[in-house]
Amino acid sequence: MFVIGITGGIGTGKSTVASLCREAGLAVLDADKISHSVTLSGGIAIPEITERFGQEYINTDGSLNRTKMSDLVFENKKALDALSFIVHKHTMKQMGIYLDNLENSGEKVAVLDVPIPVKEGFLDRCDQVWNVTSDQDIRLNRLEKRGLSRTEALRRMAVQMTPEEYSKLANLDIVNNHDFDQLREQVNKILAAELGSRGLPFNTI
Repeated sequence: MFVIGITGGIGTGKSTVASLCREAGLAVLDADKISHSVTLSGGIAIPEITERFGQEYINTDGSLNRTKMSDLVFENKKALDALSFIVHKHTMKQMGIYLDNLENSGEKVAVLDVPIPVKEGFLDRCDQVWNVTSDQDIRLNRLEKRGLSRTEALRRMAVQMTPEEYSKLANLDIVNNHDFDQLREQVNKILAAELGSRGLPFNTI
């Protein structure tokens, strides 16, 4: 199975590219959704979180108490790093299970939508990495339309890797500085070049 990793900073349109891949008939795994699921009741990260932080950070239904945990990690970088390590580790473990299931079911191509590509073996699972990038002012405008203040948007961007760091990890860059139709056309061309040339199935979008 050919595995494509899609990554990029906040506001670049990474998830839009992943949605276009889904529209093209490809199986897409969303790391953010998987990350959320591992901390729900019965989630595979809960036992280790409980051991590290204590039962008081777990709700009565067995899920992570996000409010209480947020209060802790906001003031404590060591706690934030510990929580991030646990959640990312189990997210990649669960993603690996999903990938194995897709391959066993006969899927020829899978797409991983992951915001932080250096965490816990993501790059090792990918045959190619596609980086979605946009100019900073365009990213800020998108984030402000989502309801973030300019200050908060800049803060979130600052804690991520730089555009150059993302690009160095990727096999190709998808520049998303224009409208949706232009992005769709660009993704279509990339699918034809990278999948069509390998005889791998996809739908023209």
